[in-house]
Amino acid sequence: MNSGLYFHIPFCKNKCPYCSFFSKKYCREEAEAYTDKLIAEMQNYSGAFDTVYFGGGTPSAVEAELIGKLLSAARAQFEIANDAEITIECNPSSDLLEEKLAQYAEMGINRLSLGMQSAVKEERLALGRTADKARISDIIAIARKNGIENISLDLMLGTPKQTAESLDETLNFIEKAAVPHLSAYILSIEEGTPFKRLQEKLALPEEEQTAELYLKTVSRLEAMGLKQYEISNFAKEGFESSHNNKYWLLAPYLGLGATAHSFWSGRRFYYDSDLNLVDDGEGGTREEEIMLGLRLKKGIKKALINRDLTPYITEGLMEEHGDFISFTPRGFLVSNTILAELI
Repeated sequence: MNSGLYFHIPFCKNKCPYCSFFSKKYCREEAEAYTDKLIAEMQNYSGAFDTVYFGGGTPSAVEAELIGKLLSAARAQFEIANDAEITIECNPSSDLLEEKLAQYAEMGINRLSLGMQSAVKEERLALGRTADKARISDIIAIARKNGIENISLDLMLGTPKQTAESLDETLNFIEKAAVPHLSAYILSIEEGTPFKRLQEKLALPEEEQTAELYLKTVSRLEAMGLKQYEISNFAKEGFESSHNNKYWLLAPYLGLGATAHSFWSGRRFYYDSDLNLVDDGEGGTREEEIMLGLRLKKGIKKALINRDLTPYITEGLMEEHGDFISFTPRGFLVSNTILAELI
């Protein structure tokens, strides 16, 4: 499997109250200086890549010219496959996104990851997301008009005010949008976020309710032809994220930018928030192969695990496929607990 290239763009117009990723308020001058630093850092590496991913932060918060500058520099420094999957994360409420989508397509970006989170107004506002359903639909249509058909939507589960009925509204919207990829994440309350400080006041579903929302989502998406291929990811055939699959399959990837992580030449390392390089030790171990591989619906070879898996299979938490073992949707909900027992 070829390598993946990741750029962390740490700028946002506003910080969402649940987000713990490193980001800062957008400033044009700072974004320009940051872009130049990443281009300089590229000179320390060489390689061939068949995926490029712009994550954040909010990459769509910065001028498209800066994204293009990074992509051009990457093509000059590295071997980027002509048919590379090139993804950019976008907030549908980003300024001038209509114009940026046309620029993205022109520079060769062919996959869009759109931060919808919910189609229900009250839920979106509680999450700090301002774009309404009409805006999200418009952005999807504009992306398609510019030739970007590979579109993924983000969905959050277990969020303030979410119910089974409100989730139906969001799932109905997803079905109508007919996107080929969906990422569904259960809300995690992280230290240092406004949600952590307000946790007792948030109208969050109970843990059991959230589990039912997840299972309902898996079932509904399956009926739409969006098959689960990873704990949080669903796709129509041929639209799985090639870039994200590299993480789970222990393929090499190079991450550039503040807090970006890499698995490169058998080592793990990352950049801190000041762009200092930090070594994180050896990668590709058996433990990683188990932990990361079991995130995938196809699972891992049973021979990797040195214990009896019968109890998990009997309880409906894991299932066998020939020489492979994997989690069921119910098993994914308690996967961390099971992994601690397996490793």
